[in-house]
Amino acid sequence: MRERSYSGVSWPVWPYPARSRAVRRSGGGSAAKRACDIAAGCAGCLLVGVLLPVVGLAVWLDLGWPIMHRQVRVGQYGRWFTMIKFRTMRRDAERGGPAWARADDPRAGRLGRLLRRSHLDELPQFWNVLRGDMSLVGPRPERPEFVEQLAAQIPRYRQRLAVRPGLTGWAQVHYRYDASVQDAAEKLRYDLYYVAHRGLLLDLSIVARTMRHLLRLNGR
Repeated sequence: MRERSYSGVSWPVWPYPARSRAVRRSGGGSAAKRACDIAAGCAGCLLVGVLLPVVGLAVWLDLGWPIMHRQVRVGQYGRWFTMIKFRTMRRDAERGGPAWARADDPRAGRLGRLLRRSHLDELPQFWNVLRGDMSLVGPRPERPEFVEQLAAQIPRYRQRLAVRPGLTGWAQVHYRYDASVQDAAEKLRYDLYYVAHRGLLLDLSIVARTMRHLLRLNGR
């Protein structure tokens, strides 16, 4: 395990072994993973349909229209796509430009913080999973502005784009919200580990850990 340094702070970066390249060449169970994503996407979209009248009305009463927030994110191989989620912040939240999201983000109202803590705001992303923009498990997709910034400052940052981004991931069950470049560098360690070791058993472990966090309302 090698050490990388940023602003005088060092952190270990897991190696990116040849095994992961072999997995990509052989397909590595990608058909089975996509089948699971389609099944999860269908189930998740049905759940959104059931919850939409209640959550949508609550968002409308608290924040007004629209109830959905659409945002461009960077997907596999650097392709851009539009990610959707329930809106948690006021419309002028980024008047000064893109900013890091935080667990206690002051730009989010009381309802918005509740939606984030329970992760209900993320449910519409099952549509992105069904479309193939995202997977159920993978590194979380980031905004193009932040990808450019982080790729310029963190070695090997773009390697996390080798797989589809996910609703949840190895970094999400181990680390908090990104609030700085150093946080992003720390989470990259977990993302690269996932890229190198991804498989059905690891995905099931991540889903199980995510469900445990959700039941505890342990927002990340």
